[in-house]
Amino acid sequence: MQTAYLILADGTLFEGKSIGASGMTIGETVFTTGMTGYIETLTDPSYYGQIVTQTFPLIGNYGVMPQDFESSKSWVRGYVVRELCDQPSNFRCGGTLSDFLKSQNIIGICGIDTRALTKRLRESGVMNGMIISGVDTCPAVTEELLKEIKAYKIEQAVESVQQNTDGGVTGVSPVERVATNEVGAQGETSPSKSIVLWDFGAKANIQRELEKRGCRVKVVPCTTTADEILALKPDGLMLSNGPGDPADNVQIIEELKKICEYDKQMVSIRSSTYSTTEDDSTSRVIPIFGICLGHQMLALARGCKTSKLKYGHRGGNHPCKDTETGRVYITSQNHGYAVENASLPSYAKMSFFNVNDGTVEGITYTDIPAFSVQFHPEACGGPHDTNFLFDRFMSLINIC
Repeated sequence: MQTAYLILADGTLFEGKSIGASGMTIGETVFTTGMTGYIETLTDPSYYGQIVTQTFPLIGNYGVMPQDFESSKSWVRGYVVRELCDQPSNFRCGGTLSDFLKSQNIIGICGIDTRALTKRLRESGVMNGMIISGVDTCPAVTEELLKEIKAYKIEQAVESVQQNTDGGVTGVSPVERVATNEVGAQGETSPSKSIVLWDFGAKANIQRELEKRGCRVKVVPCTTTADEILALKPDGLMLSNGPGDPADNVQIIEELKKICEYDKQMVSIRSSTYSTTEDDSTSRVIPIFGICLGHQMLALARGCKTSKLKYGHRGGNHPCKDTETGRVYITSQNHGYAVENASLPSYAKMSFFNVNDGTVEGITYTDIPAFSVQFHPEACGGPHDTNFLFDRFMSLINIC
């Protein structure tokens, strides 16, 4: 293995061995505490622009399974592990992680003290970093080099991770596929529902979970307007996960505001004594379910504020408490921003909060049929603890 170096924006230098491609890369250095799921991490568009550190010491031991990809490719800027296994053992294994990193042109480093790196990021907060591999000597950590590292910024993140929506999210069945006679909410078979999945960097398993419940899923890109979504006359709207600062997506938030205003008007018509029939197409209400970035942008569209966390929540072991039942769920998460607790308006009820730091993990809106969560119910963190939220979405659709 060739020598590789990780240089943080504060000047901290780690020396290790090169994995994946050779070269140089700069990104936002973050850590994830997941003990499994490294392939899902590498193919999650939400990690766009980031150098990802795995805190679990051994990575690659079960190889690579393409059927588990969350998108068509890897989006990370770099990859950091303590020990890389090049002799995986799994009956589903389709190749080694090392070969996958090379095929994706991902520059990585192994053999460093990832505990020390994680501690540095926890104490100082996430910071930019540079990985240099394939060099004979350690580069000089000069002010000029650190200035270059600090200057990196994740920009146009959502636009950059758009995938081919003609065939749905990569790795799942085609758009508009109807899964008939599937078990729906409350364990009952239900007729298919038409769902628009607004793609901000969607993980494939979101579409899979909807299709399991008998839904026809139409994936639309981030540039889709409110009028275009309303013209599709969906039974429900799914707001996907995605990368970057939610507040950067000004146009998407404006379009989302229009859909929320539309729902408010339709709810008003429904409650009016002049509403004639329950199935009146002129008062069609579109329930909304948001996940991660979708949760944040829905909150911004409804008047909330978001802010950046010191080092974010990434991994499969984050405890969240249901404010109604008091039950704690173990959740999968990947986000560096959060909705500010104090910014929730009167019509936004916090439904989940993070047990570790008290941040908002879920919101239910009382004036329109909409709810959202910061964590990933499709990622099976428990492994099925919060999967019921998709059933809740179907129930909301059925009563609307």
